[in-house]
Amino acid sequence: MTTTSWVPRELQSEAQYLKGIGPKWANLLSKAGIKTIQDALYVVPRRYEDRRNLPPISKAQPGEHATIRGRITSVSTRSTRGGKVLLKAIVDDGTGQIMLTWFNQPWIKTKLQKASSDVIAFGLVKQADFALEMSSPEFELLEEDDDAADFTRIVPVYPLTEGLPQSIARKAARSAVNDYLKLVPDPLPEKVRAQEKLPGLQWSIKQLHIPEGEAERVRARQRLVFDEFLAMQLALQSRRNQVKQETGIAFDIDAITAGVSAGEHLFADRAPIPVWDEIHKMLPFELTAAQKRVIGEIFSDMKRPYPMNRLVQGDVGSGKTAVAASAMLAAVRCGYQATLMAPTEILAEQHYINLHRLFEPLGIEVALLVGKQGARAREKNRNKTAGGTAGVAIGTHALIQDGVDFHKLGLVVVDEQHRFGVLQRAALRAKGYGNPDVLVMTATPIPRTLTMTIYGDLDVSIIDELPPGRRPIKTHWKLPHERALVYRGVDDLLDKGHQAYFVCPMISESEKMQTQAAEDLCYRLQTQVFPNRKDRIGLLHGQMKSADKEEVMDRFRRHELDVLVSTTVIEVGVDVPNATAMVVEDANRFGLSQLHQLRGRVGRGGHQSYCILIADATNDDARTRMQTLVETTDGFKISEVDLRLRGPGEVAGTRQHGNLDFRIADLVQDVKLLEQARQVAMRILEIDPALASPENALLKKLMAQSPGDKALVTIS
Repeated sequence: MTTTSWVPRELQSEAQYLKGIGPKWANLLSKAGIKTIQDALYVVPRRYEDRRNLPPISKAQPGEHATIRGRITSVSTRSTRGGKVLLKAIVDDGTGQIMLTWFNQPWIKTKLQKASSDVIAFGLVKQADFALEMSSPEFELLEEDDDAADFTRIVPVYPLTEGLPQSIARKAARSAVNDYLKLVPDPLPEKVRAQEKLPGLQWSIKQLHIPEGEAERVRARQRLVFDEFLAMQLALQSRRNQVKQETGIAFDIDAITAGVSAGEHLFADRAPIPVWDEIHKMLPFELTAAQKRVIGEIFSDMKRPYPMNRLVQGDVGSGKTAVAASAMLAAVRCGYQATLMAPTEILAEQHYINLHRLFEPLGIEVALLVGKQGARAREKNRNKTAGGTAGVAIGTHALIQDGVDFHKLGLVVVDEQHRFGVLQRAALRAKGYGNPDVLVMTATPIPRTLTMTIYGDLDVSIIDELPPGRRPIKTHWKLPHERALVYRGVDDLLDKGHQAYFVCPMISESEKMQTQAAEDLCYRLQTQVFPNRKDRIGLLHGQMKSADKEEVMDRFRRHELDVLVSTTVIEVGVDVPNATAMVVEDANRFGLSQLHQLRGRVGRGGHQSYCILIADATNDDARTRMQTLVETTDGFKISEVDLRLRGPGEVAGTRQHGNLDFRIADLVQDVKLLEQARQVAMRILEIDPALASPENALLKKLMAQSPGDKALVTIS
């Protein structure tokens, strides 16, 4: 938790000034994230205990949490074998008795013995040998004229740190509410609150800590979640609007032909062909309706006089490369260069092979820049990009190194963009001609909630259709003892002339992790499982030299190898249509989206393909992952399940490019509020783009503190 500039200075005072806190407790509160009075107001309970139900002790049920009230009839202590002190107190309410117990808290005995009236206790009821029992319950002693209402209510349970009692965390929050809540300004204009039927901020904060009831608590939480989402959406939409104020390249796609290049020397000797005709000529297949729609959206962006910032999502096998190639062709025919940056050499080389095959017949030269190249090849390709001979450059991080320059770079394409940091993408864009257009692509389907947050400043296109003739991959989950059956099935496919992948979570054996290793499995397949194919089984992993990796991949592509044993280095970029079987060993050790990406390495041709997950799934999450993959090949459905299982930070990889930490909002359960906040943000900015009006002054300050600025993934 951090203080923010939109609140009054008094609320930014240290928590030690809260009533009943002082320097001693303030130090522990600080370790729990409560450093200021504002933090105490905004600290979010991790759960609530409903203590309003005060049944007779005789109605208490073992295994349930309950609040009881009664008279203490006896207090006793005894030492245990471990030298600890066990304190017991019997409470009687006239209908029955329950025993309260505490370990090594002898000071409680004195407090209980002084009780002159009832005790109220809350805890988990257990069945002891001869009576009901509550172990280490929370309790309060009542005087004769005390009201039990302060205890018998919905009680917040706050996150703690070692040495910090729950009672002190509650005292800090209640003191902040009682003495400082009136100072909290409401950044949301009254008109917006009325339109969206949202309660006031002060009321909502009070209900967060002292809820009158469940309905009030839920309504208060919705207001606080809305504020968080609105701040982020204002930041994202402001950034989106800002980009549209920058001067970019207005590609004249409607006018371009292969022979008219606005004074550029590139391809000036070719006969005129409309760009869409040239796309159809370039591609050896018919585009799907979804691909045509997305290309149209990209072309519309490229025609505009401000930089394109577009994200293209497409499930594995949906044809993103063809879409990118069409955009690159248009850029080149307009007299500019295009570049594509991929996260791995294998993927970069795969793109080079595909794009070289498409562009060479059109007279467009493609240069490859990867780290493994020798000095002569590297210098040759650098000269081609710098001099403009190469209209297209494909590469890895090598593209952003010093010494790599472009003649007139107009379009930057970043593939598997989540694998790059903001600085890497910015370095590539900086090599462009003015403000080049940016197209980022991912084969990892992204849940809508994440698209509206970390990608909220981007225009988004979705390729939601697979090319005709692609058969859905059949996925099976097998237990480890069924391996022999799986291997026989793979052998049958190999006999029919197909190829297979075997994927392992580790390269070599580990004493710490009992898991299948690629090196060990490769040896076992060669010597025991498929001995007649020993020389046609290859090994691929990330620690191999680049040249060795490429040699293995080339042999597999040329069908000199029947089986490729690999780690997740083949997760993206490997395209071998003849490979129809994917066996994932110890599949429970992989994430859901990662398994879906691995599965996408098969099913690239017209043959029926199979993915076999070998996993001893021993917990609910692992079983859910396996069952989800068996039931669907829809990457977007899979991504939603993955989001529920792992959370937004893991799914989006936000550690690389920002933070998605919200105080209270949950991207899984609060998607409707996120959509509501997004619409409100766009409405507000449409009327007041700079948030300059007095009624939006606090919103502007709140926006500056939003995680939206940290979560931006555009190349800026």
